[in-house]
Amino acid sequence: MLMFIALMLIVFVLVLFYLPLGKVKAGNLVYKTCHIWGVIWYFLIGIKHKEIYEAPHNRNNQYIFVANHSSYMDIPSIVMCMHQPVRVLGKYEMVHYPVFGFIYRVAVILVDRSDAAHRAQSLRALKAAIGHGISIFIFPEGTFNETANPLKTFYDGAFRTAVETQTPIKPILFVDNDKRLNQESIFSLTPGISRCVYLDEISVEGYTDKQDIKLLKQKVYAVMEEGLRRYKASVS
Repeated sequence: MLMFIALMLIVFVLVLFYLPLGKVKAGNLVYKTCHIWGVIWYFLIGIKHKEIYEAPHNRNNQYIFVANHSSYMDIPSIVMCMHQPVRVLGKYEMVHYPVFGFIYRVAVILVDRSDAAHRAQSLRALKAAIGHGISIFIFPEGTFNETANPLKTFYDGAFRTAVETQTPIKPILFVDNDKRLNQESIFSLTPGISRCVYLDEISVEGYTDKQDIKLLKQKVYAVMEEGLRRYKASVS
C-alpha cells in the first residue's frame, strides 16, 4: 500500500504538467505514465504480468475492449495490457479517492449508472473518443461480479456504442486478479501471476438496429464465459 501511494504521488505530479497539453494528449500521456507505474509496482510487490494472445492483435486498429470485472487489480491490469491509445469507462464514485481520484478524473470517461442523463452523456463521450481515433475500454458487467457464475449480466452500453460507431469488439479476460486481490479485502494482496488473455475480435459488420445490440451482447457474453471457464478463472 505504501509503495502504491508513493508511486501514485509521482504520477500525480506528472499529470499536473500534462494538463495544459489538452484533454486528448494529456489523457494519452497519463496512460503511458500509468503503464510505467504499473511495471514498477508489479515488480516491487511480486506480481508477474503475462499477456496471452489467442489471435493476432493489431495495435493500430481501433477497438471497444470489454473485460470481466472481479477485483480492484483489474484497474492496474488495464494500464499493463493496453499498448495503444485508450479511454476507460469508469464509475464516478472513484473520483472521491484522494490523489488517485484526480488522476482517475483526467484518464477515464466517467459514468453514473444511477442517472439516465449521465449515462447518455457518457455514451456521447465514448463516441467522441472513438472519433479522435482512440479505443475505449468497458467493463460490461458494470461492477464486481459477486455471483457464483463466471460473469454477471451485461449492460448494453459497450454494444450499443459498437453498433452505432461500427467499431469491433475485442474481449479480454483477467484470469487471476481475484486470486491476487480478493474484492472483500485490500489486505488480501498476494504475489503471483496475472494473466491477461486477448480473445479474437468480434466484428459488428451487419449489426445495425436495437435487436442486433442484444444479439451482439449475447455473442460476446458466450465467448467470454467459455474463455473464463477454459482458463479456470476464479469467481466469488
